[in-house]
Amino acid sequence: MTTTNSNIESSSTITLPEPLILERILNAPRDLVFKAWTDQTEMAQWWGPRYFTNPVCELDVRPGGAILIHMQGPDGTVFPMEGEFLEVTPVERIVMATTALDSLGGNPLLEEITTVTFEEHGGKTKLTVHARITNAVSEAAGALAGMEEGWNQTLDKLVEFVAAA
Repeated sequence: MTTTNSNIESSSTITLPEPLILERILNAPRDLVFKAWTDQTEMAQWWGPRYFTNPVCELDVRPGGAILIHMQGPDGTVFPMEGEFLEVTPVERIVMATTALDSLGGNPLLEEITTVTFEEHGGKTKLTVHARITNAVSEAAGALAGMEEGWNQTLDKLVEFVAAA
């Protein structure tokens, strides 16, 4: 899909990637996995690719509530993300719209709609993440190229986090 960016200020046209659909079976009950996604203290411990930390993780978990996360890479670079929760159905589903910025208080690079579902799976949780880029500028090409790997590393960290809980 190709888009001319309308929400992001740019004259660039970029081909948007196909949506990602990732699944994991977590050895933890749904309520524990849902809490990992909705408790900012817990999310700060696992969110983002390997070796990234989250010095800022603020969640107002309700429809219209804000999301603010500053992921910090191993080299100290901060990758800010802001957005809002569009839908929150406890222990079943979360939908959020997020925008990755080029720097703190900076320009939008890409916009994403993420839908997360939590299904009971014999005492475990089947987690499905559907991530769809809705807008991006050409400067986001590197982030888009690493998106699937970044999500996989993030979910691997989540699996480890809930297993240790």
